[in-house]
Amino acid sequence: MRNLIVAGIGTEVGKTVVSAILTKALQAEYWKPIQAGNLEASDTATVSRLVDDPTLICHPEVYRLKHAFSPHQAAELEGLNIAPDTLCLPQGNKPLIIEGAGGLLVPLTDDQLQLDVYAKWPCDWILVSKHYLGSINHTLLALEALQRRQLSLVGVIFNGSPNPATERIIRRYAGNQVAYLRLQPESLIHSQIIKQYAETWKPYLTHLI
Repeated sequence: MRNLIVAGIGTEVGKTVVSAILTKALQAEYWKPIQAGNLEASDTATVSRLVDDPTLICHPEVYRLKHAFSPHQAAELEGLNIAPDTLCLPQGNKPLIIEGAGGLLVPLTDDQLQLDVYAKWPCDWILVSKHYLGSINHTLLALEALQRRQLSLVGVIFNGSPNPATERIIRRYAGNQVAYLRLQPESLIHSQIIKQYAETWKPYLTHLI
């Protein structure tokens, strides 16, 4: 089973919740290479809490940056340089769920985009799209970036209440070979909700990956 990279069309679209569901469904390990901001309640800590499994392995972040900015700017504010060569896939015995930072094309350095660094890894991709005004444009741009690099997109997650008009367009451009799953808005996400989603998504995921 190949590793999965969870990418988003932007920030705050639901990548961490999706990562927790995938980690639970596939009994996988989790890794967020770069955490920018919110170090006290990091995405790694959130996934660990939501998955609620004492056997879960969460690999440590390579970079833990204090400021909630684009990685290249957050690192610059701390007098650091992100060295892409230090971002190496952790070795383990299970599939690995990798959560990106912010949107798909955020810069890690002045010369390196996150997508181009992560594209070197032998992984499939999941794209998280959240329904809001403008999300069609953002989603299609993300799809185009993945397709241009000939990366393996196996699923699109629609985050939000059903929006048939939006989803019809995105499906047309993403293709029929891609799985389309839904993350309904929840007032309170907790481990039981994650477990329910994991059980629902698992048949689709194991068929694709």
